[in-house]
Amino acid sequence: MGNNLKNLRIQSNLTQEEAADEVGVSKSQYVKLERGERRLTADYIGRLAKAFGVRPADILEGSTPDTVPLMGYIGAGAEIMPEFEQVPPEGIEQIHVPFPLPDEMVAFRVRGDSMLPVYKNGATVIVYREQKRPLDAFYGEDAAVRTADGRRFIKTIMKGISGVNLMSWNAAPIENVHLEWIGEIFAVLPGSGLSSINKSGGLQGRLRLGAS
Repeated sequence: MGNNLKNLRIQSNLTQEEAADEVGVSKSQYVKLERGERRLTADYIGRLAKAFGVRPADILEGSTPDTVPLMGYIGAGAEIMPEFEQVPPEGIEQIHVPFPLPDEMVAFRVRGDSMLPVYKNGATVIVYREQKRPLDAFYGEDAAVRTADGRRFIKTIMKGISGVNLMSWNAAPIENVHLEWIGEIFAVLPGSGLSSINKSGGLQGRLRLGAS
């Protein structure tokens, strides 16, 4: 994902060290952001835009406010059974997002309340479509996951004895499961205030929600 950080920094007459101070990161972190070696999350984009006095859309090269495909539900206290879904590749619907996104993003809607207060029921979680890092790099982090038996959750990933443990903030852990996909979280948006456009399909059959 290209960015305009070097040009914006030069236009602001800032050194990399001064820009880092404005953003509130170390110089080495800022350099990685400017070079594209560190991923620009929504938090970074907001801080950088404030530091340079520009719109968030101006941080990403050639980007404008975007849409992201909604691919279904993800469980936070509800067990999502995808075998009951038939979601088209372009998603159930397109959600308008008020800031720029890389092309490789997808969204899921949270069901359940085991990951309160950050991931509320009905919130939208935007994640990378493809897993970018190895499993052990996610230990201790929140992420969207799909287990080997097809269930989807949003959980904190911890190392288990014979697999991984999926931890909730106010529910019992799911222990020693194997993951076939991890979606790194880019942004979390509240359930209200989002608009959906270009509905292109829907859920065929039913979603089975079970306690987890």
